[in-house]
Amino acid sequence: MNSIKQAMSHVPFLKREDTNGIVYVFAGNIGGFVLVASMLLSFGWPEDLIFKRVIPGICVGLLVQGVYYAWMAYRLARKEGRSDVTALPSGLSTPVVFVYLFGVIVPLQFGLGLAPEQVWMAATAACFLGGLIEAFGGIIGPFIRKLLPRAAMLATVAGIALVWMATKGLFDVYAEPVLGMPILIIAMIGLIGGYVLPKKVPPLLVAIVAGIIYALVLGKAQIVTTGLGQLTLPSIGIAPIIQGFKYVLPFLSIIIPVEIYNFIETMDNVEAAHAAGDRYNVGEAQMVDGVATMISAVCGGIMPNTVWLGHAGLKKSGCGIGYSWVSGVLFAIAGFFGFFQFLYHLVPEVVIAITYLWCAMVMISQAFVDTPRRHSAAIAIAFVPHIANYAYTEITGALYAVGVEAVTPEIASSMMANGVMWGGVEALYYGSIIIGMMWAAITVFIIDRKLVYAGHIAMISAGFTFIGLIHSSIMGINAGPTALTIGYLSVAGICYLTHALRDKLHFPVRFDYV
Repeated sequence: MNSIKQAMSHVPFLKREDTNGIVYVFAGNIGGFVLVASMLLSFGWPEDLIFKRVIPGICVGLLVQGVYYAWMAYRLARKEGRSDVTALPSGLSTPVVFVYLFGVIVPLQFGLGLAPEQVWMAATAACFLGGLIEAFGGIIGPFIRKLLPRAAMLATVAGIALVWMATKGLFDVYAEPVLGMPILIIAMIGLIGGYVLPKKVPPLLVAIVAGIIYALVLGKAQIVTTGLGQLTLPSIGIAPIIQGFKYVLPFLSIIIPVEIYNFIETMDNVEAAHAAGDRYNVGEAQMVDGVATMISAVCGGIMPNTVWLGHAGLKKSGCGIGYSWVSGVLFAIAGFFGFFQFLYHLVPEVVIAITYLWCAMVMISQAFVDTPRRHSAAIAIAFVPHIANYAYTEITGALYAVGVEAVTPEIASSMMANGVMWGGVEALYYGSIIIGMMWAAITVFIIDRKLVYAGHIAMISAGFTFIGLIHSSIMGINAGPTALTIGYLSVAGICYLTHALRDKLHFPVRFDYV
């Protein structure tokens, strides 16, 4: 008992080693903030809406999360009588940021033609719903993990990374090659090649700082102090969320699966913390993510939070509990005093794009490396719905830019007659995340000789189609295309029949299709 009390007397709320964690969490999230700001400004959102409502609201959620995870770490240290507990790293989820931007905000604004203020209300409603789903992750998460193979989840993340993060990253580099290419190669030499810089300076930090300096020299960045130091507190209110619900309900087929991914990401990362020696309660962490996200939405935020990767590395570097609450406080200070508005003008979009290009490469590689080699085909087929999502978004956006507000059957027929691959694109667009997961799961179960499970997934897909959760812009009884519901039922029937006749069929125990 005395040894436990003695250990607890040496649990610091902040120590020098926490600097590593502060740089990791705070600097890592800066890219997300600048990306959100730059994209919303390109969508025509006014600066006051972004920097006085959206950014402060997001910062409130990160403040709540950072402080609570420090408190969780302190409680764990008290419970186990240890002074070496490391708090969970947390922040904005990069894949989810892209999904909310291009899967929710873009269709609302450029598909339905809503004004930025209306889109913001809908986005806060989407964020609030996302937080609610995250909070329930502790209850339904184990069931989903048991139902879906790992390849299905990682393939979904990799698909998002491929079509939104990697493409935007490399597109931006080629749009600004004089600035982008040198910074990209610096980042890749360190992050992909593994070259260690003198005094172990993080190569990504070097790339970003060098990019900013180079951009200032080229005139591609500027120091703007407008709003810097002016206190802007978040506006708290439930009314915008309530008004936004009527716009966002058709996007449940996007919000639900991406939040399922989000809370499973939290689950995986908390389990990684277990492996590093800090046994946190998974359900509590998922609840914190959800509640912090809902609080953020009430304060005007539009992006959900999650537990990050990197706990093991932070623990090895000696981080404790201090970096978590300090990072949360820094987010609040930066968001409330206009620091992110200052960074928006200082950090060129191409520099941030390099960060997302690197993250995308890692996530795509991870999907193939962290799953059995035989499941590669499942990952490959899961990419296709995301490609359809990208094609639909870009084509309809281009048509909207020249005055065509919707792709009518006549326009669709004309496009296909002129060689545009449009057939099936719209069907795969709605609910692309779920569709990718389902086909990846079906493929895994076929490879593993579990055709009954493949049939079950096909039946679930038929049910999702029937209620409009996938393949439809609206939800309701028989909302999805009847032909697709029948198609999934036929897939299920064939899988069940093949399983029933398995004794009469000849097949190897393990078939190498490559």
